Amino acid sequence: MILSFFLIMAITAGGFALTYLFADGEPFLWRLAAGNVAGSAVFGTPSFVLACAFGLNVPTVVASLALTLAGGAVFAAKANRKKFEHDWQRAKGKLQGFNSRKFAVFCYYLFFIVLFWLFFGRAMFEMPDGIYTGGSHNLGDLPFHLGAIFSFTDGNNFPPINPSFAGAKFSYPFIADVVTAAFMKLGCGVEEAMFAQNFSWALALLVVLDRFVARVTGEWLSGKIATFLLFFSGGLGFIWLVSDYSAQASGFLQFFWHLPHDYTMNDYLSWGNSLITLFITQRSLLFGMPLAIVALSFLWTTFAKGDENEPRPTVSQAVVVGLLAGCLPLIHLHSLFVLFIVTAFLIVFRPAQWKCFIAFGIGVSIVAIPELVWSIVGTASRTSEFIGWHFGWDAKPDENILWFWIRNTGLLFPLLIAGMTVVYLRKSRGDKDEDEGKIDGANSRGHDLLLFYVPFVFCFALSNVAKLAPWEWDNVKVLVYWYVASTPFICIALVWAWRTNAGFKIATGFCFAILIASGGIDVWRTISGHINSQVFDRESVQIAAKLRATTEPRALFLNAPSYNSAIVLSGRISLIRFPGHLWSHGIDYGGRESDVNRIYAGGPAADALLAKYGVDYVLFSPDERALPNSNEAYFQKYPIAAQLGQYRVFKIR
Repeated sequence: MILSFFLIMAITAGGFALTYLFADGEPFLWRLAAGNVAGSAVFGTPSFVLACAFGLNVPTVVASLALTLAGGAVFAAKANRKKFEHDWQRAKGKLQGFNSRKFAVFCYYLFFIVLFWLFFGRAMFEMPDGIYTGGSHNLGDLPFHLGAIFSFTDGNNFPPINPSFAGAKFSYPFIADVVTAAFMKLGCGVEEAMFAQNFSWALALLVVLDRFVARVTGEWLSGKIATFLLFFSGGLGFIWLVSDYSAQASGFLQFFWHLPHDYTMNDYLSWGNSLITLFITQRSLLFGMPLAIVALSFLWTTFAKGDENEPRPTVSQAVVVGLLAGCLPLIHLHSLFVLFIVTAFLIVFRPAQWKCFIAFGIGVSIVAIPELVWSIVGTASRTSEFIGWHFGWDAKPDENILWFWIRNTGLLFPLLIAGMTVVYLRKSRGDKDEDEGKIDGANSRGHDLLLFYVPFVFCFALSNVAKLAPWEWDNVKVLVYWYVASTPFICIALVWAWRTNAGFKIATGFCFAILIASGGIDVWRTISGHINSQVFDRESVQIAAKLRATTEPRALFLNAPSYNSAIVLSGRISLIRFPGHLWSHGIDYGGRESDVNRIYAGGPAADALLAKYGVDYVLFSPDERALPNSNEAYFQKYPIAAQLGQYRVFKIR
């Protein structure tokens, strides 16, 4: 664990230095957070490129780390050293003295540090009888990421081919898993490396989101509220909690420690809490979102009409931010898609700033276009599966779409409208409130904020009339940015009501509680330790270790199309794995799945298909024996490469 956090600090140091190339006036803590994700992008991308040329090994990882730390050369310029000294002195000044606001801020960060530590500690943990997850929606995603990571560390899978579908380009955004694999090459364990990265990326997201919302609203308090809204997002699911409690006989504490199901995503709810359904399962989004918000913060600064004496972003700064955002195709492609839409709208709304917007686009293109070309050429994903008309996102065909969204988001829309109304009225009256919570150098900028929100409204509308992935629910990867962009207005409404009178204070507390209740319940269900889902049993862990030691790194395995085959932990490539993952990535797996069943049935057809696909080893475990017409006896003619308990591996060639 210590080594993992040491490497994160080193990566953060390199990214921290880079922030002085594109951000002026940002606080020290923001630079650390932005530096963490920027450094991870700078470290992960060269690790991938160098590994494709020389393999993922200690020298390539060290070289990537050196490239990341080279960002420190920024401080060779005296101007940047002076900025750093100023930021450092300002940060130390904030730690001096004591008042109620500083204590509240301390408690705020301590709360989220403890929360993230407990929560991401449940993403993966080992027990004597195997590998487990405490995430209710992580049962399939954890082995998917482990399969990618081990294919990098133990399977020499560079240039990456899909470990779940042999022979196809691995076009899923995998840099998060490359970073984990690189840490492992330097001696970190997979559990510790994943935890340290998830924890640090979550903290980075907390800080950059806080700062982003505070800047666009001009309210210090709004930034703090927004982070609660994101990490405890949910709808009206808590209403079902009352009926569930009434239907059972145990006491409330006993019931609360053993909640029966999630209250943000089930048969009636689709939105899901962000931590439960997105950040613990989709490491790519957890990495990509803070990086995208850093870019959005820059775009806002470029777009908004600041004070006359406020420094304006430069073309060179735009290029640097663009270069970092250009890493997103292999980090989280949907984040880049959102940035593209936002930039297109903003250049229309504010053509006077075209130089910065074009420079940003050029920076993005320099990195993103080669990555996109690489990932598209040779992929088995069908582009047509990612685009199509689909009304209502995840609503049922006969469902009232308005009630669907209210049920899933609770008070979001009423408060969103209220916040937009407050902004509009302030703009119309030209109010210039100077509340204590205002951010220095930031005005309400009502007109700018309303215009800045337009591309996110477009993203929401698009996600409700078309599917942007084979599985329409995956539109949430775009919708979550609409949600993030909506939080400033919700926060404005809450802060305005809180400052109005005592009666409004009570209403504000009530509304805030409703907004985070369902998400809070689901997050509690995870960190309470009630969910302990076994992903791999002890025998599968042990047989995987044997296969890593005795089989060739690039060997091709045949196994049942399941999500948690022991082959996942071996780092070897499978002919086919979980169809759900393949379908959601737009891969036509039907013919290959049928061929797998024919092979396991034995006979002359099996021999021909084994030769056709170039299979090296065939696994038999309870999953394979459960396949229709499974004929293990037929494979007795092949030598046994490894066996343990219920696991037996035959060597075909």
